[in-house]
Amino acid sequence: MRRRRLRVLTVPVMAAMLVLSAGPAAGQTVPTTPDPKPAEDGQPPISDEKKPNGRVIAEASTALGVLRLLPESIEADSVLPGEQPLPKQSALEGGVGLSYAGADSESYLAHERSVAEASPLGLSVAGHTPQTPGSAVQTALPDNDKALSTGLKAPDNPLVNVRALEGRAHARWSETMGPCVDGGTIADAGTTAASLSLVNIIPTMPDTNRAAQAGGELGVALRELPGSLANLGGLLSGQGKPNADGTGSLVSIDKALATRSVVRLVDVEGTDGEDHKGVEAVSTLQGGRIDILKGTPLGLTVKIASQPTLRVVSTGDAETSTVDYTAPVLTVERNGKTLFELDAANPTADIPLGIPKPSLKDVPGYEDVKNAPVVGDMAEKIDGTVTALSDRAANHVLDIGVLRLSIAELDEKAQTVREPFDGHQVSAVARLLDVRVLPTDRLRDLLPGSLGSKLPSALAQISVGEQSASAYAPKGGVDCSEPLGLAQPPTETPQPDERSDVPGRLAQTNAAYSAVPLFWSGTVMLLVGVVLVAALPNRKNREPAPVKPSPRPRGE
Repeated sequence: MRRRRLRVLTVPVMAAMLVLSAGPAAGQTVPTTPDPKPAEDGQPPISDEKKPNGRVIAEASTALGVLRLLPESIEADSVLPGEQPLPKQSALEGGVGLSYAGADSESYLAHERSVAEASPLGLSVAGHTPQTPGSAVQTALPDNDKALSTGLKAPDNPLVNVRALEGRAHARWSETMGPCVDGGTIADAGTTAASLSLVNIIPTMPDTNRAAQAGGELGVALRELPGSLANLGGLLSGQGKPNADGTGSLVSIDKALATRSVVRLVDVEGTDGEDHKGVEAVSTLQGGRIDILKGTPLGLTVKIASQPTLRVVSTGDAETSTVDYTAPVLTVERNGKTLFELDAANPTADIPLGIPKPSLKDVPGYEDVKNAPVVGDMAEKIDGTVTALSDRAANHVLDIGVLRLSIAELDEKAQTVREPFDGHQVSAVARLLDVRVLPTDRLRDLLPGSLGSKLPSALAQISVGEQSASAYAPKGGVDCSEPLGLAQPPTETPQPDERSDVPGRLAQTNAAYSAVPLFWSGTVMLLVGVVLVAALPNRKNREPAPVKPSPRPRGE
């Protein structure tokens, strides 16, 4: 019965946590885990109501890579009553190399007041997020003196391949001081990986066979391609699992990859000129070279000139709470030649994806062009080299898609709230690099009516280095004083005769007082009997004495 009660409580608690972790709160309240309702009258509480004075709500999360199929295409509903409508979700969303650190002094469950998790893979289907196995997780209370470090293994899948992934998680929380722990770090999680490859096939692309059967310019061009639209005409491998070296994938990253998410207390100067405790959430990312369409002559290389860092601090006051973001600077190259840079001034670049018409070979100078997709204004030749397309040659290419590269999509939010306590909340979300595959209007026009009308606005989105942070502290800062109600017990136990109204010995009014002594006494006696029986020598069986006949028969 007790296990059944716990299972009943687990379902609403986990559902609420999954929804709350999707993004920053809106409105004038910051929702926390709702108190679970007792399954039966008289059920004991799950958490102690006596809490330390320190009150904080903060979280930081970082992902090496996030894949979204059909982004912003599915309606999402909240399980919490009165919650504002959530933004549209992706049909499929998967994250790789995830690190999460969170602190919540208002959590009803004591083991959720500090959480640190390093996970190999996270998955969301139509906005619903199941828990993935193989993660390194620490929770507090109770406090953890040492961090948990372990190797992580992502399950085999057709879209993501990660090598040598390791995770580290450390959660701290004081029973008497709450978030005010030694060193100030409440939760700390991180992941490291040797390499990462994402997407060797785009399953949301239209059916190539149906498009080819429809005829027209697109049908003729598709029949000449060495691959389908799902693997971009052969630019992607289209195999059941991405290659370990990153070839045949849309996006791959090598060298040292690392994420780290930290929630901690920091000393800040308040509006009164005195030092106070604020809560800080930090998300950091380290990455090497990013390759797009690696292994093809038309591939692109993205070099990271500066590493991004997202830092959010809440002091409880709007004047002193801050959001700091170090925006990255990315250089896009092909074969060692710089094509363009992505920075705060130029955050987006579009690269067309096209299919050559058979008539392209009739243009002078392009007789040896290979039947392969065109990326940007470059086409692949039969000998493996590339050539730039002239304006005349570009007219013989069908632009069916766009690779959109963008950076530094920083989204900030701030609000002064009253519940669950008076304070100020700040939050922010940023991404190192977004690679989107977008269909063109011309592709919609070339496809048959049933396919063109159902074509979404975005087919796939890959986010490299996704970061989020949120911090919420009470007005005036975090209180790190020791509450009187949680003072340590005295070292000396008072003697019974110090109070005349307390008896020196309580009466034993229940048979349960004697249950334990009786149990051990019976156990000892049973063991002694077994030893005695085993120690006695075996005796021969004696034959029973013969029965003598009765001197008088019963019949007489």
